[in-house]
Amino acid sequence: MDRQRHLRQAVLWESLPENKVKCNLCCRNCEIKEGELGACFVRKNIDGKLYSLNYNRICAANPDPIEKKPLFHFQPGKKSFSIAAVGCNFRCRYCQNWQISQVSPKESDEDESRITPNQIVEAAVKENCSSIAYTYTEPTIFMELCNDCAKLAKQKGLANVFVSNGYMTKQAIDFTKGWLDAINIDLKAFTEEYYQYFCRAKLQPVLDTIKYIAKETDIWMEITTLVVPGQNDSDKELNDIARFICEEAGENVPWHISRFYPQYKYQDSEPTPLETLEKAYEIGKQAGLKFVYVGNVRGANGANTHCPNCGELLIERVGFYIRNNNLEGGRCPDCGAEIPGVEM
Repeated sequence: MDRQRHLRQAVLWESLPENKVKCNLCCRNCEIKEGELGACFVRKNIDGKLYSLNYNRICAANPDPIEKKPLFHFQPGKKSFSIAAVGCNFRCRYCQNWQISQVSPKESDEDESRITPNQIVEAAVKENCSSIAYTYTEPTIFMELCNDCAKLAKQKGLANVFVSNGYMTKQAIDFTKGWLDAINIDLKAFTEEYYQYFCRAKLQPVLDTIKYIAKETDIWMEITTLVVPGQNDSDKELNDIARFICEEAGENVPWHISRFYPQYKYQDSEPTPLETLEKAYEIGKQAGLKFVYVGNVRGANGANTHCPNCGELLIERVGFYIRNNNLEGGRCPDCGAEIPGVEM
């Protein structure tokens, strides 16, 4: 059996001398020798060509509230059909989905459940979802599947959403133009030391991605920071993050401050104190951000959307679900201020 038969040739790569290839999808720009894998474990050089090993190897598929991504200003109250394929280009010590992100698929097709893009889109429609979210693992590393699903989704009137670590190249962002409607990017910290220790990655490419999406695309963007006690929770670092978002992405970009719980290889910490999350919330507001949210905390008032102009409660949330949506045509019913977002 031809070993390439069930594989999909990758997008965004180039040939190098000595049968090597260079992957241009993420900012690692892996140069891969024949027979070897990229850093994500799911892209392989086979006979001098780059192949995706996870094209139709779906490891998760669920209808979720769009708020779970989290996206609070994109189709609020709607469902998003969320899918993932195995692999990741980060090695986060506290990854909550490590069972699927830190593995490589087998090349053998034996006992594999192979799901087509058409089947994914049909499932999304059947579940009355308004979008497809490429999430749980890093969508950049299953870009071929995202691309094919997204184009079919558009034909069915569905939007497309990424939940990403932001480590994609400008080429990869440009590749999504026309079908990617929204993205939530993890801005995990604001120091190179943190990214190196916790993620085996670098900070600057993530900052570059955020700036590029904000200034060069019409993709709706929200940003999440997981606040880890003693690691990225200083006043200075939280200020740096909030000011960067405000100045480089825009004051209307929602910032989600998420509570940390011990996970995977990082168990030597307590959950983030509520006082820290409240401090981060205030820092975000003082920096000029109009929409700051507190996540991973049940019943937090910080999950609600208020009018930045008059303070009126606009969207009341309980967990990932909306209890009340008082918006009228995307505007505050009290003062008429327009609330930025998509289908607000």
